[in-house]
Amino acid sequence: MSLMRAIRLAPQAQRCLASSTRFFAAPVLARPQEAKNQTPVLSAGLGAPLGKRNAGVSVLGCAIAMVAVGGCAQGIGQLFAALVVGMARNPSMKEDLFTYTLIGMGFLEFLAIVVILIAGLLLYSE
Repeated sequence: MSLMRAIRLAPQAQRCLASSTRFFAAPVLARPQEAKNQTPVLSAGLGAPLGKRNAGVSVLGCAIAMVAVGGCAQGIGQLFAALVVGMARNPSMKEDLFTYTLIGMGFLEFLAIVVILIAGLLLYSE
C-alpha cells in the first residue's frame, strides 16, 4: 500500500523539486543579461538614484507624525481628569477651573491641527 503511494507521488515530488530549483536558479542566471540592458543612472548624495521616488519613507514619516495626535488626545483626557479632581477639591472654583481647562484644550487642539498639517506635508512631499 505504501509502496504504491510512493510510486504515485514520485513524479509530483520530482516536479516540485524541479520548480523549486528553477525558482532559486532563475534570478542568478538572469542577472548578467539584465546588466547589459541597463542604462547608467545618475546618483546624488549617498548614491541614491535621482529618478527614484521614496514613497514609503513619506508614508512612514506621516505615520510617525500622527502618533502625536494620540498624545494630544491623551493630554485632553488628562486635562479633563484634572478638572474633575479640581472641582471635587474646591467646588467654588468651578467656573475658573473650567475656563482654564478650555484654554488648555484650545492649545492642545491647535497642536493636533499643526501635527495633522505637518503629517500631510510629509505624506505628499517628494
